[in-house]
Amino acid sequence: MTTLKEPLTLPCGAVVPNRLVKAAMTEGLASIGGVPTGSLERLYGIWSQGGSGVLITGNVVVDAHHLERPGNVVLDRVPDAVMKDALASWASAATAAGNHAWVQISHAGRQTLKTVNPHPKAPSAVKLGLPGGQFGEPVALTADEITELVQRFAIAAKAMKNAGFTGVQIHGAHGYLISQFLSPRSNHRDDSYGGELENRARFLLEIVDATREAVGPEFPVSVKLNSADFQKGGFAFEDSLRVAKWLEEHSVDVIEISGGTYEQPKLLGMEGVEPVEQQHVAESTLRREAYFVDFALAMQKQVSIPLMVTGGFRSRAAMEQALEEGGASLIGLGRPLCVQTDGPTRLLAGAESLPRYEDDLALLPSWLGFLKSISLIRTLSTFATTYWFYAQLDSLGQRGEVIPKLSVFKAALQVSKQQASFMKARERQA
Repeated sequence: MTTLKEPLTLPCGAVVPNRLVKAAMTEGLASIGGVPTGSLERLYGIWSQGGSGVLITGNVVVDAHHLERPGNVVLDRVPDAVMKDALASWASAATAAGNHAWVQISHAGRQTLKTVNPHPKAPSAVKLGLPGGQFGEPVALTADEITELVQRFAIAAKAMKNAGFTGVQIHGAHGYLISQFLSPRSNHRDDSYGGELENRARFLLEIVDATREAVGPEFPVSVKLNSADFQKGGFAFEDSLRVAKWLEEHSVDVIEISGGTYEQPKLLGMEGVEPVEQQHVAESTLRREAYFVDFALAMQKQVSIPLMVTGGFRSRAAMEQALEEGGASLIGLGRPLCVQTDGPTRLLAGAESLPRYEDDLALLPSWLGFLKSISLIRTLSTFATTYWFYAQLDSLGQRGEVIPKLSVFKAALQVSKQQASFMKARERQA
């Protein structure tokens, strides 16, 4: 039986010491200029001691005008001396215990908050369908801009390798820019980057090729890919299977299977502003715990490279069952590690499960639960619960400790205030 303790050799030859991965979670701990800080180092130093075989960072964006959230690390050019030193210090902290540390490289596209950019670039001028007015009207990228972005991903990957990180992950999921290109709902282009799936996947595959050329054949390159968007007319599982095969042909070492977008946040185990578009995938008993494991089980029949599954895993038994059945080669852990940072060490030592903190979190008291039938309230509630986890990471970075008794309402106010202050300071600096 494959166990969590078993090492994994990747196609590039790198060896991951165990099967547990701290999945990417946005930190918001960079400076106003997008440079890694001591707080980011402290957070990753704590996680490095927590037992994960791999740590994957939160979004490092390749365009300062397209932050996933205020406080992202920004690497949109060849780094200067200050950035080089900061990246090296971050990498040193993140790999202190001998684990891998991979940097997630991203671009938010139309999922850039209006306060960051009222007219973000996207494949097409298709606005995000969320209530509340937090996202602006996007502008379609030109062909030259697409070419430049491909190179920015490669430049960022090379800089991370030089800094001492041990791999990179290209973020092609969750409705961010690459995911927007893949989805026919958000990609209405009529050039070589739109239309048929081969064209919609071109941006991703060009980024993978440029990244591989920049980092060489022995450096892990991963891609985070939606199993589906779970939206009518969106990126479906049949599309995901075809893209996965192409990624294998383009020398990707790991595909992380996730799903959903801001409009349909399946990655958080929640339903969005529209009905979920069901996919034609056989269900297993594992699906009760892990959101996307059935998609990985089906995909593993089509590709031979390692798959990583993130979303919902809490019990060691389910994790090891997924490994044994071929539903995953790596297990991604997210929200539990925002509080129980040594969760992987506990699992490797025989712990039966990790806490499910989200079960006890709610913006509204139970007697007001009926208000979630209103799409705006449901959206605000989803973001507020997410902000509770943001607040825990902020506390870990700033003080090295968590605040498990913090209320969702207070956390939402705290994070909103921090992000507003960040943006005001950014405007003054501009």
